[in-house]
This record gives sequence, structure tokens and C-alpha cells, in this order.
Amino acid sequence: MELVEEGHVPKPAAAARGYWRWSKEDFFPEPSFASWGAYRGALAATPARLRDRFLAGRSTDAAELGAMRRRSENEMRRCLTWWDLTWLGFGCHLGAGIFVLTGLESRDHAGPAVVLSYVVAGISAMLSVLCYAEFAVEIPVAGGSFAYLRVELGDVAAFVAAANLILESVIGTAAVARAWTSYLASLFNRPASAFRVRAPWVAEGYDELDPIASAVIAATATMAMLSTKGSSRLNWVASTLHLVVIAFIIVAGFLHAKPSNLTPFVPYGVPGVFRAAAVVYFAYGGFDSIANMAEETKNPSRDIPLGLIGSMSVITGIYCTMALVLSMMQPYTAIDRNAAYSVAFGAVGMRWMKYVVAVGALKGMTTVLLVGALGNARYATHIARSHIIPPVFALVHPRTGTPVHATALITAGSACVAFFSSLDVLASLLSISTLFIFVMMAVALLVRRYHARGVTSRAHARRLVALLLAIVGSSAGIAACWGAAPERWVGYAALAPVWAAATLGVQMLVPVARAPRRWGVPLVPWLPSLSIATNLFLMGSLGAQAFVRFGVCTAVMMLYYVLVGLHATYDVAHDGSGEEEMDHADEKAAAAVAATDVEKSTAGEQ
Repeated sequence: MELVEEGHVPKPAAAARGYWRWSKEDFFPEPSFASWGAYRGALAATPARLRDRFLAGRSTDAAELGAMRRRSENEMRRCLTWWDLTWLGFGCHLGAGIFVLTGLESRDHAGPAVVLSYVVAGISAMLSVLCYAEFAVEIPVAGGSFAYLRVELGDVAAFVAAANLILESVIGTAAVARAWTSYLASLFNRPASAFRVRAPWVAEGYDELDPIASAVIAATATMAMLSTKGSSRLNWVASTLHLVVIAFIIVAGFLHAKPSNLTPFVPYGVPGVFRAAAVVYFAYGGFDSIANMAEETKNPSRDIPLGLIGSMSVITGIYCTMALVLSMMQPYTAIDRNAAYSVAFGAVGMRWMKYVVAVGALKGMTTVLLVGALGNARYATHIARSHIIPPVFALVHPRTGTPVHATALITAGSACVAFFSSLDVLASLLSISTLFIFVMMAVALLVRRYHARGVTSRAHARRLVALLLAIVGSSAGIAACWGAAPERWVGYAALAPVWAAATLGVQMLVPVARAPRRWGVPLVPWLPSLSIATNLFLMGSLGAQAFVRFGVCTAVMMLYYVLVGLHATYDVAHDGSGEEEMDHADEKAAAAVAATDVEKSTAGEQ
């Protein structure tokens, strides 16, 4: 039995109800929320339900591709090719990050070695891209990492990732929109906050109200609601113009470059390079939005790897080149933290270039917001299909084929945050949340390759768990050693061999349970294990405040899960509708397919 990749999900027997619905049953249809008495009973059963979700909360490929998608009532349209995905990749990356972060990190942490920071961050991002690509090919649904983690690690782990990704979506969109307003002001020779409204009665950091940022978010989200293909075409045109602007900036910069400005190359030492890498990783975020478009991709097994890997390779080259240009134009001590490229060109007599930089940044940030609106809404849609958030947000509009409700949900949150919060308040939380999810994705890929229900024995499963804990633990230990005392080599000498031995143990001591049917990450388990190590290492390079904010936000998210999400998903899993039995049959068929794939793979190697 082959899982659905192409074609369409059949529509359910016609719905008599319209798309716009706002009753209590649309938001909380589960029995646990039928009355206050039922809810009190559900809360009393929380420990048992948590145990159930921990032990039996894993989904299946078939469930994500079948029953979950049917809950949207209408299907998303398969209209995207590898060409669309590649340009969407450009659109979601080439925004404010390269213009804002390069100067800031070069001046404060890395100096000219910020080029190496982009290389390190790019390698780590590419490892995560490979993991995303395999999952998106195998499970081409709109849920992205939520769906993948739900299949491999269960409901609770998927919720933690989902909550962090929704937070990342809202904060990332708001941060870009705030930067959009700043660059608009620079285009008119005004201070960065000129178009914001001062509110002295509000706490510091939230006292510059930004209605323009909120309006830009609303405008791009409206386009995303109207048409996926139309949004892709608009992104293609805007990204093409943006690449032309970037090419002009690079050429003009190299014409005024001085190699002597690269000395000293690493003024803040190696720790500064990695600290900057953890921050500039923000500029690589967004490729998960491309994986979220899998449900609307015509040929996922071909188009997704081409779109994801192709766009990330080109983007890494662009980032490194632009960082090199800036480093050669000015000594790192003279680089402006807020408008690095504009000031650098002004220093060589090209003051008019600040308008080119501002136009390029505005175009780039507009496409980032547009692609973000597309990808983030698909992510929220699949989360709603699981009932972790109200299922009304899972509905796909019958005419546009887009998730209008989910888009409106993310847009409302982002617009509110952008209206009040400054970029400084937003940025530190964003990187750590992204890196944490990428760690979980790499772990999930190893679980997918080496554990399959009905194939993996208990002994091998326990061995896999122990080795994964050793990989994660040694990687976290290396990151902690780096954060505490980077110059002391004893910790690295003890922990690096543990990481290598655990990775080798997965390869030698745990049999492969499932081979990818179409496209897969090469050099497993080494590349996913390296992804775990690099992402945790970059997390360790962030400041303590980022971890405190991350911990507080995660605690609040878990409170929501215990009070709402847990009971909704428990009711859906035990609703007796027949979906569970159908998914169990599909699971057996999928396990048989996996076993056959492994046999074919082994025979091919021999």
C-alpha cells in the first residue's frame, strides 16, 4: 500500500454548513468542553490522560495524510513546482536579517570573521534542511515539523514544537514588520522611529507604537488568503528585483573594498564567531515555511528537495558574500550597528546608495512577510486538525483553497505584537526557539530511520533511546563547556568521543527499521547527529536571558496544553468514530511497506 503523495483528498460527504462559523461547537466540539461539569471531570483525569498521550500519542503517516487532512473539509490546491519553492525560499530568507544583523554582529562579536559566522550558521541550517526535506517528501502535509514530530515522538513533543513554532511565527513576523517601518523611515531621510507613535504611559520597550508594521502584516496576509499561486508569482517578481539590488550592492561594495580592513580577522576570538553565528542564524530561519507547503506541491518527492536545498545553497553564498563586502569596505570598529551598509557606502562617497539599500531591504522584508503568511498559516491549520487549537482554524476555504481562518489567527497575533514590541525585545527569543525545534527534528529523523512499530524489537528500542540520550547529552555538555569556559579543552576531550561513540553505536548496534521510499538524508546517522550537536552548540552560545525567556514561554505553553490541548486531543483519539481503527489498519500496511523498503535497500547495498 502506498501512502498518498499526489492527487487529492476526497471531500467528505457534503457539508451543509458554510465556511464562516463561530459557534462554541466550532471552537470546542470535544466532550470534555460540553459543560463545566464535563470540564471538571476532564481536569480530574489529567494524570491518566497525560500518561495516555505519552504512551499512545504517536500518529502515523497514513493518519496525517488521510484522516487529519479530511478535517479541513476542503482540499488545498496542488499548484506549486520546484521553481515556485525555490523562489519562495529566496523570498522567506532575503529580508531584514542580512542588512540588520551583519553590522551588529561584526561590530560587537565577530569582526570580519562574521563571514565565518554565516558559514557556521549556514552549515547548521543545511543539516536541518536535509531533515526537513526527507520528512516533507515522506509526509507531504501542511503541518511541517508538527506533523513529523507527532508521528515519531508523539503528541506532547509535537505540541512543544508547535507552541514554539507558533511563537516563532508571531514574533518573527512582528520583528520583520517593525524593521520594515524603520527602513521606510530611512528611505525618507528620517530617524528609524519617526513613523512610530510615542506612548510614554507604556513600559519601556513597548512604548513605540507601530501602526505601519501592523498594516503591512495585514496586507501581505490578505494576499496569502486570496491565492497561493498568485502569492508565489508576486514573490517571484519581488524576489527577482531584490536579487538585482543585492547584486548591485555586492558589485559596488567590492569596487570600494580594501583587503586591509580584514585585519585583524578574528578580533574577538573564536567564541565571538560562534556567538555571532547563533544570532545570525535568525537570517536562515524560514525554510520550515517551504516544508509547510508540501500539501500544495505537485510532485513533493522531486520538488521539495530541489526547492529547499537549492535555495538554501544560494542563500548561504549570498549571505557570506555580503558579509565579506561589508567587512572589506570599513574597519569593523567603524561599522554602524543599525544601518551598516548605508553608512559604509556613505563613507566612500556613495551616500545615495542608502536609498538602494533601503529599497532592497523593503522588498526583501515584504516577501519574507508574504511567504511567512503562507507557511505559518499552513502550520496552524494542521495543528488545528489535531484539535490542539480550536478545529475551526483547520478549515480550508472552498473557493480560494487557502486556510483563511488560520491565516487570520497568525496575522492578528503578529499585528498586535508588532504594534507594541521593539525588535530588541523580540530577537533574543527567536533564535533559541528555532534551534530547539531543529534539534527535535534531527532526533525525530533518527527515530524514524531506526524505530518502526511492528519492526523494531524492545531491546533495540531501548538501545536506541539510550544512544539518543547519549548523543543529546554529550552535545549539550559540549555546548555548556563552551558557554562556561571556551578555552578549557578537557570537557571537549571527554564529551566529543562520547558523541562519536553514541553515533557509531546507532549505526552499528541498532538495525535500520525503515528506509526512505523516495528521497532521504545521506550519511545517516552521522548528519542528523551532527545537526543535533551544532544546533545545541549554537544554543549554548546565546545568553542566559534567552534561556530564561524560553523557559517561561515553554511553561506557559505547557499550562495551556494541560488545561486545553491535552483534553481536546484525548477526546479526538478516543471518539470512537472509526478513524482510530482505520488508521491502525493503515499503520500495519505502512509498516509492511517500510519492511519491504529496508529489504530492497539492503539487497541494493549487497
